[in-house]
Amino acid sequence: MPEPSAPLLQLGEARPLTVPVLAPGSAPAERVRLERRTRLLAWAGIGWHIVEFGIALVAGLAAGSIALIGFGADSLIEALAGGVVLWLFSGRRRGSSTAERRAQQLIAVSFFVLAGYVGVEALRTLVNVAHPAASWVGIGLAAFTAATMPLLAYAKRRLGNQLHSAATVKEAAQTQLCAYLSIALLLGLGANALVGWWWADPLTALFIAAVALKEGRESWRGEGCCDAC
Repeated sequence: MPEPSAPLLQLGEARPLTVPVLAPGSAPAERVRLERRTRLLAWAGIGWHIVEFGIALVAGLAAGSIALIGFGADSLIEALAGGVVLWLFSGRRRGSSTAERRAQQLIAVSFFVLAGYVGVEALRTLVNVAHPAASWVGIGLAAFTAATMPLLAYAKRRLGNQLHSAATVKEAAQTQLCAYLSIALLLGLGANALVGWWWADPLTALFIAAVALKEGRESWRGEGCCDAC
């Protein structure tokens, strides 16, 4: 039977775009296929985020950059969020609304931990007037992430909407957040390296903390399912 579709607006035309949405209780084979793709994307994201965490942490400690350390911590939490999605689509938890809600709350807690740590360290850097060194490794990492993460986020969000999985959509939002944060990180590290604006680094870290807090609140409230792709 044909799949129902969720209408989306396309700028400049009257025709709606549609994204196939899996109807609850129908097409079990199709659901299995979508869940398999979701797990593959989660594993790919986990692998990259662990590499990203290692690079950002080492570069951040070497340069004394709380923005880079915070970015690395966000990468580690994103790996955790990917693990939550894998947990959600395994065993008897498949299709469970209770497991879905628990997954959202676990992702929310990870956001709160990130926001608290990075916020405190950024304020400490500003108060102590600690000047971080330039990090060209960090700049390269931020540039690469800004270019690649939106593609991964789009694929995850599309699958999450098709599966009616709020946790998967929110984990996709966390991947998209990584792209936004990498742009902010690129600006902050660039300002410090090129013109010596040391305070741009902790201000970037505060921005990362504020966005993480917002995402955590939305995930805890259960928001984020079936957003437009």
